[in-house]
Amino acid sequence: MIALLAQTGTSIFDQWFGNFWVVLILKTLVVMGAFLTLPLGVGYVEHKVLAHMQARLGPMEAGNFHGWAQLVADGVKFVQKEDVIPAAADRWVFSLAPAVALIPYIALFVVLPFSESLWAVDLDVGIFFVMAMSSVSVIGVLMAGWASANKFSLIGALRAAAQLIAYELPLVLTAAAVVMQAGTLSLVGIVQSQQDLWNIVRPWQWAGFVIFMIASLAELTRPPFDMPIADSEIIFGAYTEYTGLKFAFFLLSEYGGIVALSGIASVLFLGGFHGPPLVGDLLPQAFWMLGKIGALSFVVIWLRATYPRLREDQLQRFSWLVLIPLSLVQVLAVGVIKVWQA
Repeated sequence: MIALLAQTGTSIFDQWFGNFWVVLILKTLVVMGAFLTLPLGVGYVEHKVLAHMQARLGPMEAGNFHGWAQLVADGVKFVQKEDVIPAAADRWVFSLAPAVALIPYIALFVVLPFSESLWAVDLDVGIFFVMAMSSVSVIGVLMAGWASANKFSLIGALRAAAQLIAYELPLVLTAAAVVMQAGTLSLVGIVQSQQDLWNIVRPWQWAGFVIFMIASLAELTRPPFDMPIADSEIIFGAYTEYTGLKFAFFLLSEYGGIVALSGIASVLFLGGFHGPPLVGDLLPQAFWMLGKIGALSFVVIWLRATYPRLREDQLQRFSWLVLIPLSLVQVLAVGVIKVWQA
């Protein structure tokens, strides 16, 4: 993480300050501030949006206005809870698992551009880095399930691994189609290639957007792809034995993943920090980027209240027989169009 943040480019931090260590500290603070702020906002919105969608308002008293301080109260509750480790658990692996699940999503914030100059690192192989980091978090889930010495936790961890293997392929293939379209692996470069026309309205890229969002839901184990944590079947999957701050870290990684993958989808398909034509210059670029992240996060929340959980066989069949063939067709179509236009 520190090594990544230490790479300097032409971001706003490098323009303002010439000292390497000052730039490094500022980037670290901004990345951590964004990671600790945006996911909490999404968590609060999820609680309240689901409450209204399902006509069960939930806590409304904390902070008076619409229960805005309930997340703060929940945080205090997590801090006060006893940190219990099962007697038969592998203590070191059990304790490290939440950090392994959390850190990859922090790393995604490092390369996420919020404007032409507001980013921590612009990697030449940015999309490769994103795909690699999005795959690492499942290792934390596997560690948690195996180390818990609980059969339900192990089943949940194995389900998560199988889900990652199945849905990582369409995720990577749709990203590859965008790279072919843009001609660059840099996230900033991909956004700049959409300055005049967003990818979602280009031929076949709209299909890639739909596939990418579905695969992202599965990567995050969000409903209707929440088999690894199916509370009605396996209690809470790999997280069953976790309490206190360790459990809170897993929740933070989930909401951080929603924000990060919504940001990546915005960069790949929705023009990133570019606003809509004609009105794009009326507001700061960071506003458009945050707005797109918020809109996609809302869709993720909306789907949780809309669709029931799939069965494990349905999940695997949907990926291998539907999404992967469609994503291969999309890559072929984009390649043909690029050659024809050249």
